[in-house]
Amino acid sequence: MRHALWQRFGGLVRDLGKFGVVGAVTFVVDVTIFNLLRDPLGVFLAAAASMTVAASLAFVGNRFWTWRHRERSALHREYLLYFGLNLVGLGITEAVLWMSHSVLGHFWPDPFRSLLADNAAKNVVGMALATLFRFWSYRRFVFPEAAQPADADSVA
Repeated sequence: MRHALWQRFGGLVRDLGKFGVVGAVTFVVDVTIFNLLRDPLGVFLAAAASMTVAASLAFVGNRFWTWRHRERSALHREYLLYFGLNLVGLGITEAVLWMSHSVLGHFWPDPFRSLLADNAAKNVVGMALATLFRFWSYRRFVFPEAAQPADADSVA
């Protein structure tokens, strides 16, 4: 039974593990850049800049390591699709940051406009939601499994 489960879900577990390693490395890059740029650029531009750099690094890691066994298409197609989906992920993260910093911060400025609150909103809640979306969308659209050839018996 364990063997059957591994055969069924082993690829997913390996993909999740590799995606997690790439994500952990780029998370450190993202958080570092966000915190360096937060005061000079403001929270929203700093978040966009840090996520753009981190996403670029993540693309390389995911394309050439996480999903290297997946079907390939043109690099420009994968890159554009990847960044389009990253814009959705950025929107998810920015929405969480906006809700915390601007909406909740309007009523309670001290706790919700602090460095800790901005990092918690962007790098914990927003990042978690965006990461779930990114894993699903990259696996489904950017780096899809190779199409299975039609079974000769099923073609009549």
